[in-house]
Amino acid sequence: MQPRLTLVTLGTTDLPRAVRFYEALGWTRSVRAADGVAFFQLGGMALSLFPRENLAADAGVPAEGSGFRGFSLAYNTASKDETDAVLAQAVEAGATLVKPAHDVFWGGYSGYFADPDGTLWEVAWNPGFSLLPDGSMVLPD
Repeated sequence: MQPRLTLVTLGTTDLPRAVRFYEALGWTRSVRAADGVAFFQLGGMALSLFPRENLAADAGVPAEGSGFRGFSLAYNTASKDETDAVLAQAVEAGATLVKPAHDVFWGGYSGYFADPDGTLWEVAWNPGFSLLPDGSMVLPD
């Protein structure tokens, strides 16, 4: 198995609302011919939004449950100022600010928001992780 991640699918309780939220962040929807699912191209990978009940049924697991889901998504930035700007844009688009950005123990600057379905997103500037011009991240050796 090659080390890569190509698609992240988020289960949503309201697909049109979720699409509006991510479009309000400035993301462009792709593959509009697909009914009942939304896709967004994110550099070398993609995000899909799929009704939570349908996603659970597809995986053969129960859809119920709330609270911390055991994961967060991350958006890395090139600076502290960009971190603050991205958090503000997310809140303006309908996110809930979970944790304001602040200097963190590992030497960076980070905060969290939750999208309208409660998915946690960390927005972080990490001085040890370089970003290429296309926004992809380069991990140190």
